[in-house]
Amino acid sequence: MMRVTIATLLFLGFLTVASAQGQGAAFRTQAGRPATTGNADGVGSAARFNNPTGMAMDGSGNLYMADTLNNSIRKIAPDGTTTTFAGGQAGSADGNGTNASFRSPVGVVVDANGNIYVADQSNNTIRKITPDGTVSTLAGFPGSKGGVDDSGTNARFTHPAGLAVDGAGNLYVADAGNNRIRTVTRDGVVGT
Repeated sequence: MMRVTIATLLFLGFLTVASAQGQGAAFRTQAGRPATTGNADGVGSAARFNNPTGMAMDGSGNLYMADTLNNSIRKIAPDGTTTTFAGGQAGSADGNGTNASFRSPVGVVVDANGNIYVADQSNNTIRKITPDGTVSTLAGFPGSKGGVDDSGTNARFTHPAGLAVDGAGNLYVADAGNNRIRTVTRDGVVGT
C-alpha cells in the first residue's frame, strides 16, 4: 500500500503536485504548461518558466524555485499564483526583489526563519534572500572560481549546485566544480 500525502515534481517547465493514498495517485498542474517555456507570472497554467531547477517550501506552503534560464527566483503560492520574487536579469547585483540579479541560479533552500538561500551557479556564489525579498551575497565573489575556505567574498566556489540547511542555520553546499561538500555558517564562513 502506497501512502504519500504530497509529492512535488518539476518537469519540462511546469510544476505538478501529486497526491497519493492507497494504490492510485492524482496529479494536478500547480503552475506552468507542459513543454511551454517563457517568463510570465500568473495563476496556474498562465505562469511560464525556463529551465526550473531547485525548489524549496517555506513554513506557509509557498514554493521558491530557481528559474535558471530566466535568472530569477520564483514564488508559487499554495493557490498556484506565481510571482517573480527576486532577480530576472542576468548579472550579480544585490538589492530588493527584481532589482537584484542572478546568473543561472540552480539550488534553493529555506531556513527556519524564512530566509532563502540560492546557489547562484554561474556567479560561483551563495546568495541570501530575506523574507522581504532583500538579496545579498553571503559567500563567494561573483565570477571568481576556486575552492578557497574563507569568509564572505574571500571564499571561492566553482559552480555550486545543491543546498541543504540544518537546524542551526548552517548551509551545506554541493560545490560541483570542486567535487566537495562545503559548509557556510549564517555569518558566511565557508569550510570544506
